[in-house]
Amino acid sequence: MAAPLVLVVLAAVTVRAALYRSSLAAFIAERVEVASPLNAWKRVVEGLALLDLGVSPYSGAIFHETPLIIYLFHFLIEYAELVFMITDVLTAVALYLAIQDFNKVVFKKQKLLIELDKYAPDVAELIQTPMEMHYIPLKVALFYLLNPYTVMSCVAKSTCAINNSVIAFFILATIKGSAFLSAVFLALATYQSLYPLTLFAPALLYLLQRQFIPIKLKSKSFWLYTMQYASLYLCSLVVLICLSFFLLNSWDFIPAVYGFILSVPDLTPNIGLFWYFFAEMFEHFSLFFVCVFQINVFFYTIPLAIKLKEHPVFFLFVQLAIISIFKSYPTVGDVALYMAFLPVWSHLYRFLRNIFILSCVLIFCSFLFPVLWHLWIYAGSANSNFYYAITLTFNIGQILLISDYFYAFLRREYYLSHGLHLTRQDGTEAMLVLK
Repeated sequence: MAAPLVLVVLAAVTVRAALYRSSLAAFIAERVEVASPLNAWKRVVEGLALLDLGVSPYSGAIFHETPLIIYLFHFLIEYAELVFMITDVLTAVALYLAIQDFNKVVFKKQKLLIELDKYAPDVAELIQTPMEMHYIPLKVALFYLLNPYTVMSCVAKSTCAINNSVIAFFILATIKGSAFLSAVFLALATYQSLYPLTLFAPALLYLLQRQFIPIKLKSKSFWLYTMQYASLYLCSLVVLICLSFFLLNSWDFIPAVYGFILSVPDLTPNIGLFWYFFAEMFEHFSLFFVCVFQINVFFYTIPLAIKLKEHPVFFLFVQLAIISIFKSYPTVGDVALYMAFLPVWSHLYRFLRNIFILSCVLIFCSFLFPVLWHLWIYAGSANSNFYYAITLTFNIGQILLISDYFYAFLRREYYLSHGLHLTRQDGTEAMLVLK
């Protein structure tokens, strides 16, 4: 498996290197779908210029990245292209290794449940075989490295690529069962973009399963392990924030980074749901609706944790998708991360209802983004409503896609327990409906 992975990596690096040397690089870097006010490379360069002049990069309203990022590129600015290519490769390798381990866990769990007669007798065709699972890690790496969204983020030098890499290593550490490294990488991801805080729940559930600790609120071992993991996470986060203070000798980065993410003051168009809504919003209503919009990212965590407590990796996948849809400054790089996990759920394809239509919607929206932007900004024959309409369509497509996968997952789990051929009490064939 190492040889195919190396070929994928070489192909991905070649594509990125060619694009870096082409005239498309400058065009891609300016695309609002690829770079947001939070992670655009030109803003990092501006922050570096201020730092070199002895001025705080957070003194203006331009730079909103974390101090560790600016100090990283303070030393590596000459090798920025290489840094972003290596970052993408490391992300793909981390996902490859994580899914490889996850597949082993899934196979062992399946074998145990079959031995304990937990599955219905007529569901042999639903059981994943080693042959089916063999190429899934490679497909995940392929889906990430050669996804046009990932390639564009890398070519634009969007720091979203670094966030994705940190999250990938968090996933790898979690699936490997390392509570310490999982907490450290989760703290680093939260430090970078705040929203990965919601990944605490699926990580904790997975680690509890690895330790064979029952997920019961009355269990002392459950609360003890939860407190240990939470303490590791909070201590790591405090260390990162204190390190940032020592680097800058100022707390200016907190309102400039986290205040900026939460209050959404910059309404530059992007693929998210915030910008148009708040551009049209009366000022005295904006605080209330900012809170309502921001709650969306965190609101689904508890109900999903209850429903998917036995399936934390699928919970993690859904939560990544929710973050990419409802965060305040999303880019296509965020979408690419959760889409890399789609091959992991290839066994759900038979239960998906609208996969072809939704795939077409997402592809067509991706092509229409630059078209409608040109009509609005350059040709003047359209307005912001056109661009926001395609943004809404794109996000609705994502929501329906994740809903379809969620329904397919629950349906398969039900069939595994109750059998493929369901009957009513009168003996007639029954149909499974999700309510």
